[in-house]
Amino acid sequence: MRYFNTEGICKPQVHYMVRLDDRLQEIRRLYIDRGKYFVINRGRQYGKTTTLTALADDLTDAYAVLPMDFQRISAAGFADEQAFSEKFIAYLERLYLQRDQLKEALCQDAVEALSAQKDHGNVSMDLLFAGLSRICATAKRPVVLIIDEVDSASGHEVFIEFLSQLRAYYLDRENSPIFHSVILAGVYDIKNLKRRIRPDREQRYNSPWNIAADFDMEMSFCAVQIQTMLEEYEADRHTGMQVSAVADEIYQYTSGYPYLVSAVCKMIDEKLQDTPLAPESGGAWTRQGVGEAVKMLLDKRLPLFDSMMRQISEYKNLKQMLYAMLFQGEVFAYNPDHPVIELACLFGYMKSSHKNVQVANRMFEMRLYNLFLSEEELSSSISRLAKRDRNQFIDQGRLDMYRVLEKFVEYFQDIYGSSDEKFREDSGRKLFLLYLKPIINGVGNYYIESQTRDAGRTDVIVDYTGEQFVIEMKIWRGNEYHERGEWQLAGYLEAYHLQTGYLLSFNFNKNKNPGIQEIRIGDKTIIEAVV
Repeated sequence: MRYFNTEGICKPQVHYMVRLDDRLQEIRRLYIDRGKYFVINRGRQYGKTTTLTALADDLTDAYAVLPMDFQRISAAGFADEQAFSEKFIAYLERLYLQRDQLKEALCQDAVEALSAQKDHGNVSMDLLFAGLSRICATAKRPVVLIIDEVDSASGHEVFIEFLSQLRAYYLDRENSPIFHSVILAGVYDIKNLKRRIRPDREQRYNSPWNIAADFDMEMSFCAVQIQTMLEEYEADRHTGMQVSAVADEIYQYTSGYPYLVSAVCKMIDEKLQDTPLAPESGGAWTRQGVGEAVKMLLDKRLPLFDSMMRQISEYKNLKQMLYAMLFQGEVFAYNPDHPVIELACLFGYMKSSHKNVQVANRMFEMRLYNLFLSEEELSSSISRLAKRDRNQFIDQGRLDMYRVLEKFVEYFQDIYGSSDEKFREDSGRKLFLLYLKPIINGVGNYYIESQTRDAGRTDVIVDYTGEQFVIEMKIWRGNEYHERGEWQLAGYLEAYHLQTGYLLSFNFNKNKNPGIQEIRIGDKTIIEAVV
């Protein structure tokens, strides 16, 4: 049977995967058929190699395709022009011998002539491109060059010379035939290959490949695409899941990031499906099952998360920006010329949304919250108190959120009541999360509803053994603003099909009345805690 794959290339005959047919046809129509040279730069494990492999197979009916992976060329192969040219020719020879479609489409004499140049030694970049021009001129079909993992070459000057030659031949294609289309794929945008966004290096700009067309196709998956994948799985396995609802829940956590979509499905299928997670139809293929899979993945050392943590550790400005966004409600306008924003979007950790920048998906955000909170957990007095009193908040397996807020108000006043207002306003929401995390740790999930997060308001959604709690954290801005927030929360409860919600108000007026009270808004009950 097919299975969900998170390691390497996905193949539809072996793996459950989102079908790429429509995407391949769009790439072909908009870029390949028009003879474009372009770059696919996306974050790690974003499905670039799977897409390129499927595209190479799709194009063989009308094109001679040369699919290369520059990870197969060692560092020594980029030492100088001769070393690179020899490695490139040797790679082309292997492709020609292995692929019948190339033997049929390319002129054998032209290929052998280029091979002879390598065998004679002292081959240069000029001779390499002269030979490639002969191959393209004599080919029975237009030649398409695909190079994956170009980041492997991006630190070498010889690769810049390679791109410059591609550019020169592209501009003179009528007189000097060359590849019909060229695709380069990697994380970094090599249209500005010499740009260095590092604190210890001088920033330099160079555009050795400014002929590249903009590739702005969406490569993440929408909920409908995830649903079609799950429909194939359901047709084989007959779990009884509500396919549309499960697909939407997966999308809510992943925003369609290809690796995370597959990872969640794989976790449910291989780790949760045969466990008594949920008695209802669908077994683990439920909203609760998706949440459990997410929680398990967030506890793992996945290479994708490791890469994100490494970049955050290396780029201090990026870490400061993320902290300000998550805990202080700071809003940053999207600006592709800002090096920190460009870098984060390049890696796939952040994205542009409504002209502002935000964390790319809920799972990344949850992992970041865990990182920042863990860094402060050991020194946090309120976190230690939550760990000590954890059992008093759990009653017969259910979370008593009323009691959680009641004790938080008490501890906050005792520990931080005498702190200055700026500290309490900047740190209040972080302190509540530091308090909440050890209470639900290991059993429940929490995440922040990003659409409601700003300098004045943040909504926390807690999921504990299938029961949801909506907690709005709000900075006091006057009675009118506060009452409007109560009605906002009531409307939010309606969307979540809940009757009770929780409002945590940080009121720094000296005449405030800290404590907890119950408010009725229409048919909704709001438990308000004031600190």
